[in-house]
This record gives sequence, structure tokens and C-alpha cells, in this order.
Amino acid sequence: MARALWNNTVIAESDAALDFDGQVYFPPDSLKQDCFQPSDTHTTCPWKGQASYYNVVVNGETNPDAAWYYPEPKEAATSIKDYVAFWRGILIES
Repeated sequence: MARALWNNTVIAESDAALDFDGQVYFPPDSLKQDCFQPSDTHTTCPWKGQASYYNVVVNGETNPDAAWYYPEPKEAATSIKDYVAFWRGILIES
């Protein structure tokens, strides 16, 4: 079981998380939806495609752009379509 935590709160938990390109990606249905707000940020990976971001919000504190996902990944990354990965202080336990 993989878990993502921020501010001592579990924000995602799944036994179907994927290890991909050195990151743990969580299925979208494993997210605690009330902890996520869409962000306008986008970045591009040359082989995965364009990433979209979420702000993570816990106990009134916001961690901007701390989660990302690929809504329309390139062929090499189709297995992580809509799966969410974390950074910026998000603790991943597995």
C-alpha cells in the first residue's frame, strides 16, 4: 500500500500505485478529493507529454503545484494517464 502525506494528513492511498520513471503515481480514485484544487500550471516532458497540476490543500494551507498528472500522455507513458505524482514536500510511504 502506497500513501502520500502532507501536513500529517493522508492525501492519497492505494495498492495500485505505479512506480514509473522514478516516481510513484497514484490512480485518480485514490486521491482524497477535498485536498486537491486544479492549477493553471502546465509543463512539458519531451517523452511523456504535457503535465497538468493540482494545488494540495490541507488544514487551510496550500502547497502550490505539488501534484501533477498527464491527462493526454504520449504513447510511451499511456500507463500513467491521469495518475498523480507528488513533490514539494509530499511524503510518499510504501
